Formats: sequence, C-alpha cells, structure tokens
Amino acid sequence: MTDVDVYRKRLERIEELLLELSEYSERGAVIIVEGKRDILSIKRLGIKGRFELATRHSLFNFSERIAGLGSEVIILTDWDRRGDLLAAKLSEYFENFGIKPELQIRNKLRLITQKEIKDIESLYTYVSKLRSKTGMSLNPEYETNVKFKNQ
Repeated sequence: MTDVDVYRKRLERIEELLLELSEYSERGAVIIVEGKRDILSIKRLGIKGRFELATRHSLFNFSERIAGLGSEVIILTDWDRRGDLLAAKLSEYFENFGIKPELQIRNKLRLITQKEIKDIESLYTYVSKLRSKTGMSLNPEYETNVKFKNQ
C-alpha cells in the first residue's frame, strides 16, 4: 500500500465521520468543543449547527443547561490530556442528567489522526493536506450531501 493509498483511506474515514457529524447537526444536536478555533475549523469543513464552548462555565451548570435543551449532544473535545479529562467529566454529568452523549466521532477521529494532530482546531488543515496529497477534493457523496443540505 502506497502513502497515497494510506492518505486516501484516512481521508475517506474522516469524511464519513464528518458526514455523520453533519447529520447529527441537521437533527439539532449540540456540538461541544473547547474553543472558538475549533468551531471555525468544523465550520470550514462544511458543518453547520449549534456549537457550545465547554470551557467558559462551571461544567456542572453547563451540562445541566445543555441537557435541559433536550437535544442530542456530541462531545468533540481535543484528544490531549485536558480534552480527555473534559470529555470524561462532561460524559459523567450528561449521563447524570439522563443524556448519553455521542463520543464515537471524537474517538474515531482520534484513532485516525493519532500521530498527526491532537485537536479539533487542526482538523480543517489536516483534511486539506490529505486532499492535496491524494488529489481528492471531497468525497463525492460527502460533497453532494453537504451541498444538497445547504441549499
């Protein structure tokens, strides 16, 4: 398997996750991130929706407020030590409020990008780099779905 094949496979897996994220977002899910640059990165990848910063408030009060919205919750914290702790704490609080947060997208992104990046903020740049290395602009299915949804 050549480097290009590895990058292509990685890109396809990331774009599948972005499509899943986009579908959650379309259903009104709240996407929880750590910083404003994380939001920018995700938006540049074509994801629209409701973003909340978990780092601005008491986590308990924050979790209670978000749980009160009755929406699905996606935790997309970074995969460094701080992000791991934040994800664990948020999960615990949300579960106490009867909400099972979505953590699979974060966990899969972490596995795919492990050695390359460690945060959401770098995701857009990383995906752009993979696209240029593989000569793929966007996964046609992803591109069609995003364009279709955004019309």
